[in-house]
Amino acid sequence: MNEDPAPRVRISGPHPNRRGVSRPVRRQIDDETPLGAIYMGSLLRDQAKLALRTLLVLGASLGSLPLTFHLFPTLAESRVLGLPLPYLALGIAVYPFLVLLGWVHVRAAEGNERAFTDLVEEDDR
Repeated sequence: MNEDPAPRVRISGPHPNRRGVSRPVRRQIDDETPLGAIYMGSLLRDQAKLALRTLLVLGASLGSLPLTFHLFPTLAESRVLGLPLPYLALGIAVYPFLVLLGWVHVRAAEGNERAFTDLVEEDDR
């Protein structure tokens, strides 16, 4: 009746065989050094450019919808499946677009991180 408990397993991070998980950087990047500051600055610039592009796409696409409906009242008065088109566009169709935009952004950010890791590992050789 008194069984030994199962041994504890230490979990230190995501499983390395999962798709999309970035490889750990084998070398510490110290941004106090000139080379480390260049590396980290490069990664931060790339991620900031990506974020800005994502925000511009979001603002241009979703921000233009209310303006479109304002400028074209006949479009705003049209109905699809008995519902006004603006309700469908702004209330329902927006969410799949946001999910897709988020998915694309995350994949691009992971690509930036993979390129950064490859650059750092290449420098170690």
